[in-house]
Amino acid sequence: MTTYFRNWLLGVPTQTEPEIKPQPPLEAPEIEVIEPQDYDGNDSDDGYDTDRPPAFPALNSPQRASGPSKPPSSQRSIGLMAPPPVPNRKSASSSLSATGATSSGSNNLAPLTTTKVVKKSRKVALAPGHSTLDWANLKTSGEDLRGGVRTLLRVTPSMLKEHNKKDDAWSSFSGKVYNMTPYLPYHPGGEKELMRVAGRDGTKLFALTHAWVSVDMMMDACLVGLMVPE
Repeated sequence: MTTYFRNWLLGVPTQTEPEIKPQPPLEAPEIEVIEPQDYDGNDSDDGYDTDRPPAFPALNSPQRASGPSKPPSSQRSIGLMAPPPVPNRKSASSSLSATGATSSGSNNLAPLTTTKVVKKSRKVALAPGHSTLDWANLKTSGEDLRGGVRTLLRVTPSMLKEHNKKDDAWSSFSGKVYNMTPYLPYHPGGEKELMRVAGRDGTKLFALTHAWVSVDMMMDACLVGLMVPE
């Protein structure tokens, strides 16, 4: 406004703003409304179900016309495979034995047998009153099972070697020396097996024979000393 009055006083021609012509209002697009047609299932002349998806390929397509007509997989009968025949054990065993006999040099087959291999037991029949329970009762009876030894001895290998008789049998197991004499008739393997370690160290033989047995529990009442070097 200030600039307009200054130009009017000074005689400066004023620039008139261009006249803006109003634009005609835009017309709204016409929307075509298609009314749904009434459908009656009885008027169908081709029997087509509108809820069923179309077939692929179409029924009148060139693919169906050129290809062989096969029924759907759901309509074809699926046959089950027959079970394998039961093998004849007699013929199989005879063939294996014949093969092993003819080609023994190139194919060493184990013979077919059902014989059970029975290992010979090392246990012997003990006299009555000499079971493991009887030995446990003897240990708790208070009887002297150390052969007159009152205190633990320091036993050297030469001393141990002197006690190798049936009535005076000592043996060492893991550095401990035991008087084996009273235990001889109670040994499940017999007196002969136990006399194999009389007068010497029996740790290795004991471990090979029955490593699950505790010597300290079985022979604690027969302990006479500890092994020491010469």
